[in-house]
Amino acid sequence: MSRLREIAGRLKTELAVYRLVLKHGETPMLAKVLLGLAVGYALLPFDLIPDFIPVLGHLDDLVIVPGLVIMALWLIPPHVVAECRQKLANESV
Repeated sequence: MSRLREIAGRLKTELAVYRLVLKHGETPMLAKVLLGLAVGYALLPFDLIPDFIPVLGHLDDLVIVPGLVIMALWLIPPHVVAECRQKLANESV
C-alpha cells in the first residue's frame, strides 16, 4: 500500500511540474499543444479505439498519452523543467 501512495505522490508532483512548465515563457508552443492533447485525450469521455476491442482498446491509452508527454518533454529545454521542479520544491518547503 505504501508503494501505491509513493507512486500517487510522484504522479501528483509531476502533474504540478507540468502545469508550471505550461505557464513558463520559454516553453515552446508545440510542447504546450502536445501536453494539452495528452491531457485532453486522457480526459475524453470516449476512446478513438473502443475498449471492448481486445488488447488494442486499452493499448491506445497506454501508448498515446505517454507518447505525447514524452514528445513534449523532448521539446522543452531541460533548464525549464529543472527550474519548475526547483520552484515546486521551494514552495513545498
